[in-house]
Amino acid sequence: MMTVKSAQSFIDGKWGATLEDQGVEVRSPYSNELIGYQYETNEQGVEEALASAFRYKNELKKLEAVDRSAILYKAATLMEERQEAFAQLISLEVGKALKNTRDEVGRSIETLIQSAEEAKRQFGETIPGGASSRGKGSTALTFRVPVGVIAAITPFNAPLNLICHKIGPSFAAGNVTILKPAPQAPFIAKAFVELLLEAGMPSKAIQMVLGGREIGEIIVADSRTNLVSFTGSVPAGQQISKLAGMKKVLVELGGNAGTIVHEDADIERAATLATKTAFSNSGQSCISVQRVYVHESVFQKFSEKVKEKTEALHVGDPLEEKTDIGCVVSKETAKRITSWVKEAVADGADILYGGSANGAQVQPTILVNPKKESKVVCQEVFGPVVSLIPYRDVEWAIHEVNESAFGLQAGVFTQSLTVVRKVVQTLDMGGIVVNGTSNFRLDHWPYGGVKQSGIGREGPRFAIEEMSETKMVVLQDFLTL
Repeated sequence: MMTVKSAQSFIDGKWGATLEDQGVEVRSPYSNELIGYQYETNEQGVEEALASAFRYKNELKKLEAVDRSAILYKAATLMEERQEAFAQLISLEVGKALKNTRDEVGRSIETLIQSAEEAKRQFGETIPGGASSRGKGSTALTFRVPVGVIAAITPFNAPLNLICHKIGPSFAAGNVTILKPAPQAPFIAKAFVELLLEAGMPSKAIQMVLGGREIGEIIVADSRTNLVSFTGSVPAGQQISKLAGMKKVLVELGGNAGTIVHEDADIERAATLATKTAFSNSGQSCISVQRVYVHESVFQKFSEKVKEKTEALHVGDPLEEKTDIGCVVSKETAKRITSWVKEAVADGADILYGGSANGAQVQPTILVNPKKESKVVCQEVFGPVVSLIPYRDVEWAIHEVNESAFGLQAGVFTQSLTVVRKVVQTLDMGGIVVNGTSNFRLDHWPYGGVKQSGIGREGPRFAIEEMSETKMVVLQDFLTL
């Protein structure tokens, strides 16, 4: 029988400070089994977290880069030792298949290691003043300094790795972090904070508050936070940008990613990768393959292969080894996804496979030729649904991929450099994957989008640039003063 868990806030170096009296149940989205209780932080607790972070930020600056790096390396080592326990906890908490959560923990270890490495690579430069007639005899020196206090607000779909992508670079740069994890995943956040403290992170360098939107908005709007790093929905990102005022925001807001399969593509490779990256994590990824534009000459062959590979996927208990697809985050989410599928079919789309749900488990679904106005095409499904759409001219396919409010990542399969050049030059995206789908990310690469997909870039090196400031010191020739 599973031990009932408990998650509390971590404020000013102490667990459980200023909690609401009533714990909120957290249940498995797959089995509805009670996992435990989270105790949401009240306004007094949020104020204590803000005050503690603000007081400690100047103290943390004294911790040298080599020491911050060593702590992050130690955290990576500890996580590697507990890799399976972390993977099991994520699967239990959010219904993500073990195959996916083991991969997430592995990526989280890499992200911590990369953050540890980048902590020691914050370099400045010297700029001679003699380039200006007024600057003769002077030199400017630049170096990086932490912004101070970072608010990190994370989602449920990659609850460990996306926390690592915020806390790792934040601490590497010398900042204090206030973490507000997703309400659906408080226990993995608690386990990670405990690991950081065991690795030697100063107890006041990390604050964790639990709760919903109201708690996050207080932290975002407060003048004591210097940067907000958020991953989530467009409406939430827009609200954060409004509340933040004159402070930095680093927001990753999702997409409805498109992939183009041209007539000269390796169809076996394209179908294999499209199937895998449309349905992994039940499609709950910002870059999950949602729209595939396939040249009409290979459309039937590609569709048949995708269907064949989808039929081979095992949908089941996320904690079972054989499971490829677990469930989405809630029954309500599953109902919303299947309603979008039904709307697309009512508007003329065909279902090649799937379309149904059982509780929070949505069957992987393949739609053929839905209208561009359908929600499954023009909005973010965030579920295991992929739409296959034929095209004749690649310029039309490029236009359709661009015809979106989002601009995170896209993919193209082709052997033609001419087509690659057209796609790369024309697609309005933060990233383009050639001979791969939109859903490919390495954690040290610059990750982020344009349009409504967000502002700024993640990846430890690039996040550290966002989470630090350039300070300039000017040396004038004091002998001539």
